[in-house]
Amino acid sequence: MQNDLPDTAPSAFSGLELLSSAVVLVDDQLVVRYLNPSAENLFATSSRKIVGYSLRRLLGDPAGLESALNNVLRDNWSYTGHNLKVLRAGMETLHLDCTVTPVEVVDARLLLEFRPMDAQLKVAREEQLAHQQQANRELVRNLAHEIKNPLGGIRGSAQLLERELDDTQLREYTQVIIAEADRLQELMSRLLTSHRMMQPTQLNLHDVIERVRRLILAEFPSIEVRRDYDTSLPSVTGDREQLIQAILNVARNAAQAMQGCGEIVMRTRAARQVTLAKRRFKLAVQLQVIDNGPGIPDDIRDRIFYPLVSGRENGSGLGLSLAQSFIEQHQGAIEVESRPGRTCFTLFIPITRDADA
Repeated sequence: MQNDLPDTAPSAFSGLELLSSAVVLVDDQLVVRYLNPSAENLFATSSRKIVGYSLRRLLGDPAGLESALNNVLRDNWSYTGHNLKVLRAGMETLHLDCTVTPVEVVDARLLLEFRPMDAQLKVAREEQLAHQQQANRELVRNLAHEIKNPLGGIRGSAQLLERELDDTQLREYTQVIIAEADRLQELMSRLLTSHRMMQPTQLNLHDVIERVRRLILAEFPSIEVRRDYDTSLPSVTGDREQLIQAILNVARNAAQAMQGCGEIVMRTRAARQVTLAKRRFKLAVQLQVIDNGPGIPDDIRDRIFYPLVSGRENGSGLGLSLAQSFIEQHQGAIEVESRPGRTCFTLFIPITRDADA
């Protein structure tokens, strides 16, 4: 049940009404007690919908924020968080800096001041990351080209040697060489797959997701795959096979992280006024692949899309890198947020007019 503020609240908070920065006041249970007009504009909501409810109703669960707020309450010191991600249904993700200050006013204990990250700084970070990932992919592809040709020679020599050997045990060794050469050839081919030219067409993304869903259920029968679709979404322009492979790689990564037992949610929504690859789009499809697995290890979280980086002992580290390449070829983007019990990959695919496509 919503908790009403005391009658003294408007006068106590009147000085915050004129601030251009977004201010939120919460009590010691992290229940929202006040939003100023700037906060209502920033979060596209109203005080009537938020005041009296948990802060999670407004912000969701940005990584590390709740524990930081509890530390502020316990130790009575200030805290500043950078690049907090606030997900909003059907809207662009907010990237915010947050300063938390202990206060004693009416029944509020913490003052949270939110500032959108500087747009130029955000773009610069994204560009730097994109250039670094592109350089890594080019390096790996060049290595793949250099490795592929000698592998053919090794395999051919092993076949010729096998024909000359009468000892069964020795022939088994040549079979091992041939099998491992084939495995490496397949690995090199996958590294070079993203060079294939796109074959765009108009398609219903839910048909693509359903194909992926059937493949995951066949490969991992103990996985439950739930649908949460916005069926009103329009068609997108894209390469069907590339999109299937990209979404399948993300979903398979989730299933493998849960060791084949858990739940995956496939959720689609419309995202409006989003910026992807420095271009502004009025509308995009937002696909979220959410699992309840153990989460991405901290030591590889920032490198999860790099080639040959994997959280699994026998993983190739190519699935997510290829998924990112395919989505980027569609002028889209892929993001990830992870904590134990919930990992969410978000894929954005812009909806463009035929002429733009």
